[in-house]
Amino acid sequence: MKLITFTNKTGEERIGWLEGDMVVDMNLLDDKLPTNMLSFIDNHESYFKIISTHLNITPHYKIEEVKLLPPLPNPRSFRDYVAFEEHMLNASKSFGHPVSKDWYDMPIFYFTNHHGVYGPNDDILCPKHETNLDIELEMAVVIGKKGKDITEEEAGDYIFGYTVFNDWTARAIQRKEMTVPLGPHKGKDFANSIGPCIITKDEMEQYRCSISRQSHPEHLAMPPQTSNRFDLKMTAKINGRTICKGNYKTVHWTFPEMIQRASENNVTLMPGDILGSGTVGWGSLMENNFSVHRPLASGDEVELEIEGIGVLKNKVVL
Repeated sequence: MKLITFTNKTGEERIGWLEGDMVVDMNLLDDKLPTNMLSFIDNHESYFKIISTHLNITPHYKIEEVKLLPPLPNPRSFRDYVAFEEHMLNASKSFGHPVSKDWYDMPIFYFTNHHGVYGPNDDILCPKHETNLDIELEMAVVIGKKGKDITEEEAGDYIFGYTVFNDWTARAIQRKEMTVPLGPHKGKDFANSIGPCIITKDEMEQYRCSISRQSHPEHLAMPPQTSNRFDLKMTAKINGRTICKGNYKTVHWTFPEMIQRASENNVTLMPGDILGSGTVGWGSLMENNFSVHRPLASGDEVELEIEGIGVLKNKVVL
């Protein structure tokens, strides 16, 4: 199921799901169903049972009759990881420092702005005086159940679904900030776009693949892992031109490993928390020193696509 948040013809915020190019409004289907995504995620097991009792559903709108919003406009928290080794190597080279050996010991994350969430077709305002505005092509997982000290083996039970994530980045600001060892700050918190939908975890199983953990030769001693990866094409376009083609299966640290890391030491994850995967290799302009495409400018249209989920499109404005 591809779940969405949208405004209807009268401007009311609603939730539902896509049936091809048609939209089902949950609350019009059954008034016991909620009108916001966070409430739905909080009690999704009960709500899915209600939905299952409705057969031969007739959609309520054509997709062009509604405005898609971020599928989860108000996540409870938003962590972002750096889980792809290729991106880590490229980024470290760009910033002029080696990859820390500790990166290979644990998945690393920072907290980003869970209030700065944008959806499909939203304009993204470039920070003042920023000269190297960049994109980051990522997938994100949405937590569906409360838990702490969750093991990697248990983590699948805590996943609600997945979405496309653009971790917009002000590289000029970030470059200064990263000289202080506290991670990214104002270079990251101005915009996080997600969408166009949240695909429920059951629909992702068709993409699950068995592949050993990918690593460069100097790290071949890493133990292999053969599950928890998905064979999903990931593509980034700017103004219609493809600037990156990647695949989620190349990820080094998987979502279950990220969930274990986030929840360890008695830390509680909540329904509606989001964890970003980090950028797929070559999924940002900085990795090519902006040679594939200049820094983003006003009017540029960015499209991030992940197979099975959809296309997240935004325009940059001043």
